Amino acid sequence: MMAVYGPVPSWRLGASLGVDPICKRKVCSFDCVYCQLGRTTDKTAERRAFIRAPQLKKDLSKALGECEPEVVTFSGTGEPTLASNLGELVGIVRKATSIPVAILTNSSLVADEGVRNDLMGFDIVSVKLDASTPETFKRVNHPLPSIDFAQVLGGLRRFSEDFQGELHVQCMFVDENKGEADGIAGIARGLKPAIVHLDTPLRLSPAPPLAPEELSRIKEKFSGLNAISVYDIKKPAVEPIDAQETIVRRPG
Repeated sequence: MMAVYGPVPSWRLGASLGVDPICKRKVCSFDCVYCQLGRTTDKTAERRAFIRAPQLKKDLSKALGECEPEVVTFSGTGEPTLASNLGELVGIVRKATSIPVAILTNSSLVADEGVRNDLMGFDIVSVKLDASTPETFKRVNHPLPSIDFAQVLGGLRRFSEDFQGELHVQCMFVDENKGEADGIAGIARGLKPAIVHLDTPLRLSPAPPLAPEELSRIKEKFSGLNAISVYDIKKPAVEPIDAQETIVRRPG
């Protein structure tokens, strides 16, 4: 697998060139009920190096020579903060381009100081927040037993206080957590994000999407925040360099 894929039409970030620091299906600390990649095959919270710097340099150089993305985004076949060399990898991207560098994280490891330090290297950090209680956290995200919801929230608060870049909060709403919008919005307000992205599964997913009217009602709970619904934004038109590499990360 290549370490770079896309560009993809991200409704959050625009034309996004993906960097996959995992490149192995599917390594994650969660097994979310809505995940488009299916069940987690390697469920872990252990950080390790999955790809090496020379591979990313080679793949990134080739991709940037063939497209002009608006952002380079770390995401892909698992939770990107599981990459123990994440700081080195983002440094490679920064040397290769002046395009903003983003990461989509499920927030599971943000209580780890080393992870927070790695995240400081990004221009945009988008953190997942799908629950306001431990019970819903377990029901929606199916985390490893070792991942404590209170510790995750504490890590998010510490990171939000120190991060000098643009903090985004991403909330995926499905039937299992749609009744918890008030509580999720309250936590989000404490993080003081630049943007809150309100999502529901519109691509191929084990969970059905909420209707536009339902997500609109949820959006009302996020008053006072810069909240944007997936139904509000039109995706940009982009052509991936390698369609097969992109489909692995973005099926459906």
